[in-house]
Amino acid sequence: MRKSLMRMTLRQLQVFRSVCEQRSYSRAAEDMALTQPAVSLQIRQLEELVGQPLFDYIGKKLYLTDAAEALQRASADIFGRLESLDMQLADLQGSLQGQLSLAVESSAKYLIPHLFAAFRRDYPEVGLQLVVVNHAQAVRRLSANRDDLLIMSQVPADMALEFLPFLNNPIIAVASPDHPLCAREQLSLQDLTAWPLLLREAGSGTRQAGEEYCHQKRAHFPQTLEVGSTESQLEGVIAGLGLALLPRHAVRRELQSGALCELPVGELPLLRSWCVVHPRGKYLSPVAQAFFAFVRNRRSEINALAERFAAAAPGSTPGS
Repeated sequence: MRKSLMRMTLRQLQVFRSVCEQRSYSRAAEDMALTQPAVSLQIRQLEELVGQPLFDYIGKKLYLTDAAEALQRASADIFGRLESLDMQLADLQGSLQGQLSLAVESSAKYLIPHLFAAFRRDYPEVGLQLVVVNHAQAVRRLSANRDDLLIMSQVPADMALEFLPFLNNPIIAVASPDHPLCAREQLSLQDLTAWPLLLREAGSGTRQAGEEYCHQKRAHFPQTLEVGSTESQLEGVIAGLGLALLPRHAVRRELQSGALCELPVGELPLLRSWCVVHPRGKYLSPVAQAFFAFVRNRRSEINALAERFAAAAPGSTPGS
């Protein structure tokens, strides 16, 4: 190892990480409660130790060099290990403490707070940093090792990942309650294609799963409307703009209140599994290990929680 690297300080790495996150020396100075010259000095000293420039300015925008990206990954590992040490020391004192960094696909955001609340009853001193992303963003975060754990429904087969399926994620067809299809007792996917289908943005896991399944069943929708979120899909369907394929967990309140109608489509629900995922070989903090073990060992409790949480409209059976 280069002797110069041994002279790096944690403070320098903290300043460096702030500049990386803020993409600005001045905003990093505000974040770190330092002056801008002090930030510049810390980065300059760090560049001397590394032996390469860390940032480039192009068109008044700050970009990370290859050396900076390598240092960013190393610093994330260093601070992750320190946080893990803090958790282990707390564990030795008889309590698990620390923060779980968790990324979830957006259609799971309705359920995961309830799941974490159940986990926190066992570990009341654990905090949560929750990031909601679409499927494409989740894959990028896995590649960059940004989070302790991710929860997603379609695990990429071309990545070296450890994953644990823990809960069914049923995708159903919904319409506004006054839609003509709601009066039908039995439908096929093909019956839905005469109406517009509201879709999430490209990169959404629910959209990808729905499109692949409809293609497999030869149900082609000539009219589609793209919206930017599950909430927009819900409002669009309620407003009568069309139909949507959505996770039952995400529409439970609207089904219970009668604001939406679940269509009796013979080929649905489309069943996918929620999985807790991390890169293979990743060092898991004690908090992440505890959460992974909770999901693995408490399946019956999680299923019961999901059934209460995702109860379907009156008269239908949850999870059917």
